[in-house]
Order: sequence, then C-alpha cells, then structure tokens
Amino acid sequence: MPNGAQILIEGLVDAGVEVCFAHPGTSAAHIVAALDDVPRMRPVLCLVEGVATGAADGYARIAEKPACTLLHRGAGLANGLVHLHNARRAGTPVVNIVGDHAPRHHRLDAPLESDITSLARTVSGWTRRTYQVTELAGDVAEAVAAAYGPPGAVATLVVPADVSSSEADKSSGTGRGEVAEFLQEGPRSRTGAVSSAAVAAAAEVLRSGEPAVLLLGGAATHGPGLHAAARVAAATGARLLCEPFPARLERGAGLPPVERLACGTADAFVQLADVRHLLLAGATTPAAFAAYPDQHGRQVPAGRLIPDGCEVRSLAEGREDVTAALEALAGAFDPPRPVPQKSPRRPGRPTGELTAESAAAAIGALLPEGAIVVDESNTAGLWLPDATAGAPPHDWLTLTGGAIGQGLPAAVGAALAAPDRPVLALEADGSAMHTPQALWTMAREELDVTVVVFDNRSYSALGLELMSTGADPHGERAADLLELSRPDLDFVGLARSLGVPAEQATTAEEFTALLNRALAEPGPYLVDCDVPRAGV
Repeated sequence: MPNGAQILIEGLVDAGVEVCFAHPGTSAAHIVAALDDVPRMRPVLCLVEGVATGAADGYARIAEKPACTLLHRGAGLANGLVHLHNARRAGTPVVNIVGDHAPRHHRLDAPLESDITSLARTVSGWTRRTYQVTELAGDVAEAVAAAYGPPGAVATLVVPADVSSSEADKSSGTGRGEVAEFLQEGPRSRTGAVSSAAVAAAAEVLRSGEPAVLLLGGAATHGPGLHAAARVAAATGARLLCEPFPARLERGAGLPPVERLACGTADAFVQLADVRHLLLAGATTPAAFAAYPDQHGRQVPAGRLIPDGCEVRSLAEGREDVTAALEALAGAFDPPRPVPQKSPRRPGRPTGELTAESAAAAIGALLPEGAIVVDESNTAGLWLPDATAGAPPHDWLTLTGGAIGQGLPAAVGAALAAPDRPVLALEADGSAMHTPQALWTMAREELDVTVVVFDNRSYSALGLELMSTGADPHGERAADLLELSRPDLDFVGLARSLGVPAEQATTAEEFTALLNRALAEPGPYLVDCDVPRAGV
C-alpha cells in the first residue's frame, strides 16, 4: 500500500515532472525515501534553497516543462523565494513542494513554525496545503496543471509530514486517473482563444503605414512565435523589439534579428523616438527598472518607457496564445515576403588588454552552435549583444526579475534540461557570490557548464543605479559599500574547493585561450576574467 510520499512522486513523474531539485529537511523525510521507490524521478541535491529554485527556473525555460523543488518548511522556502520571484516574472512553470509539520505540532510553536502559505503566495500563482493523503493525488495533478498554466506559474504544494508518511487504502487509488486526465487535456489546449478583434485591430494599425513596433515577450521570443513575428515584420515594415529581460531569446546567425528594449528611460526613448504604435505580443507595458527622477524633460507617466504620442495596444496577453495570434496576424498579409535573417558575423579573437569589451569579443568569436547562454553579467555585459549577434544560433536567458544570484543556478537547470548542449554562464562577481554553491552541483552532476566571472572587484551596477537616482556614489562610505575588497575574492580557489576546475585570465589572449579550452572540454570549468571596474 503506497504512502503519501510515493503517491506524490509517482503523480509528478506520471505528469512529466522528472527532475527534483532538492534541499530537504525533516519534514520531507518520507519524500526523500520515496525517491528510491520511484526511480523515474531524478533527484539533484543543492546546497542551498536558492540554487534549487533557480535551477528549476533554468530547467523549465529550456525543457518547456516544469521541474519540481523540494524544500523544508517556511525557512527553506524563504531561502528560495528570490529565484521563485525571477521564475514568476519569467512565466516559468515550477512545481514547488514544501514540507511542513504535522498539524498536531503547530500548536506547540516549534522552532521552525511559520506561515508557509503567506510566504508562498508572494511568488506563486497557485498555492495549496494537502490535509489528507486521499487528497494528495488530485492536488499533485492540479499543481502540475497550474504550473503549466497558461500563463506558466510557480505552483506551491505544502505537504505536511503526516500526509507524506500516511498510507493510502485501495479505495483512494494513486491518482493516475487525475494525472491521465491532465495529460490527455494537455497544457496547450487550455490556452485562451486568440482575440480576432485584437488581430484585426493590429492589422489595421500595421496597414496605416505609421511607424510601429512589435514588442515580443514569452513564447514570442523563440520557436514558432518568433518566426511568426518575423513574418509580420517582413510584410509590414514593423520593427521587432523584445522585453528588456526576456526569459528565453532565440538569436544568432540565420535567425530573425531582435533587439532588446533598453530598461533605462533615456535609451528606451531613443529606440522608440519615432514610433506611433507599440503592439504587445506576449509582453507587458514596459516600465523602467526603478522610479528614477525625471532627468530628461519629457512629460510621461512616471516609470513608463513609452514616449508621448505612442499608442500601446495588446495583441495577446495572459492566457491567450501569443504564437497563434502572431500566426493569425502574419496570415492577414499576403503574399508572404522573405524574412530577414541575421548574417553570420564573428569578431576577431582579441589581443592585448583584457576588458569587458575584449572579453565580449572573445565570447562572440568562440560561442558554439546551439549554446545556452545564461546572462547575469550586468555592467560587464554591455558589449555582449553586439559581439554575439552573428554567432551561430543559440538561446539567451536573462535575469527576468532583477533578483541577482540567478545565473549559476539557472545554468545548472539548463544543463540538465539539455545535456547535449553547451551552457555558458556569464556572471558578475557580486552576483556570483549569492549562489556559489551551484558550482558544487555542477561538479557533482558533471554538467557541461562554462562559467565566466567578470571580476571587477566592485558592485559597478549598483554604482550606476545610485547615479541614476541622483544619489552620489563617490562619498567615502558610499564608495566603500560598492567595493568587493579587503579581502579580494578568490574565484579560482572558491571554484576548486567546490570541485570545479578554474583559472584566471589577465590578458585578452589568456582569456580567449582559457575560454576555448573550457568550451571544448566536457564538464564544468570556471574562468576568472580579471577586468577593470566600470566607470562610475
């Protein structure tokens, strides 16, 4: 007779959830034991909850199906909230399993007692606590369905210890009926119908001849959605832009070129200066990263990245199928015209001084076909988009929610989702220190991840943010809070202590050689890229 833990794991794998990123505790003891009874689930140990949740996000962005996490009570969930926030912003499907006390223990106010449900709701689109083992199978099926969405979401299921350990009698079954019903329905079939009125209105706008931009997000930045958007642009002359922080952007030679909308108000206004119509395809109305003081003399609603005179219209949002909407819009313009493609173009291998710019050139020169780039390079990454635009086709994952420390865990998840593809994690030094434990998981799982740490010994991005808000970052105490020194960080020593081979590069030639070797060899490798601090 199965217990609740076995029903939980069997229900997840029957619904296609096959990887569990775990940082378990006492409350999940029976769930841990059940992993031996259900070998179809692959458990991956993470040394901290933030690695588990960030890895689940990276996995689902590439696999296009959810992984699950296994966390320990409210404290464990709290440690993982930061990257569940990023997953929520990305619309990533994640099934979040959180163990808890048995109900009889709550009244004792034990040390790990907390309000798990309230914490979960800050990042979850669906939250439930299972009270009876007979309810667990149905709750699992609903959690997976809620994670798929649409839109994709974090679904958190709280499973008390007594539910995990309780046995289910024969009449309760194992939940295969609920899971089978979910699989038969399929996640795509629950997508909301395309609005024919929205498609017709968008077509009318594009036929007007006034300057227009298609702003892409979600499924419109890769796969069939991207190609449908490119057909629209080819037929109408509309420009393609995508959100400032796309969850997954397909790019490179032979693919439709898509520029990212800047997240700063002044730069975004330059990009949209002459645009009269902004059509949202899977994207939301763009907003600045923060409520910066108006330093540009423009009369616009605070924080919006839209200039005066630009009309915003939605083609597809929320539950609507943005790919189908773009395909319908493309079909309104006949005959189809050739779609522009990015020409193959690589920078030469750099020589001389190692800077963020020369490092970007080396990455563009060496980026392998089919690579997955997880980009958390921050200020050091300003030169990367242009340097890699003409490289062989690849996927680009960004920091969707702005909560730093996502890059290394997301690289773990992406590598597990696509073990036949090279993964390149581009990390700022300050961000890397939020989740360095991910390196240990890379080593343990023998993942093909090349990590580049842009080591400028400072929080350069924060210095620029202070300036954007009108604050002065140059005062003695303020400047000291932006310096990563006294002592300097030793990324080579840190990586090696966690099982990842590592070397430091101080010249462009050294960096190019190390990056070339790291990309060619299987398994993880870290290159410490010693670059000057960005000017502040």
